[in-house]
Amino acid sequence: MAVSTVRLDVVSAEDQLFSGSVQSIQVTGSEGELGILPGHTPLLTALKPGMVRVVTEAGEEELFYIAGGVMEVQPEVVTVLSDTAVRGGDLDEQAAQQAIKQAQEALAHSSPDMSYAEAAAELARAMAQLRVLQQLKKRKGK
Repeated sequence: MAVSTVRLDVVSAEDQLFSGSVQSIQVTGSEGELGILPGHTPLLTALKPGMVRVVTEAGEEELFYIAGGVMEVQPEVVTVLSDTAVRGGDLDEQAAQQAIKQAQEALAHSSPDMSYAEAAAELARAMAQLRVLQQLKKRKGK
């Protein structure tokens, strides 16, 4: 019989956000979208800022925001490591919108406070946070 779950650990520099058995994991890797199911081939990949979508053993969906990081897939455990990881429900929509506005202003005008690359990276992180929040709103609307 096929394995129906895999253990997932989502870890940030400050905390372990999730540890448990899951049916599936969706994440944005350096080469594109990845779907991880039990029995996946071992893999080590860089992760882009974005959403980690998890379907728990009980069939419930959980969303996390990560500011990039690394994912290691082994036969029985998947580990997502990120400097910054936040449960979707703990994100602040107003702060994300303000960060987008500041990054766009920095991109449009030379800013001594932020380089172009820093502004582009901040814009990507803030937009990824908003995507997680939008997914949460869609789920609640169902």
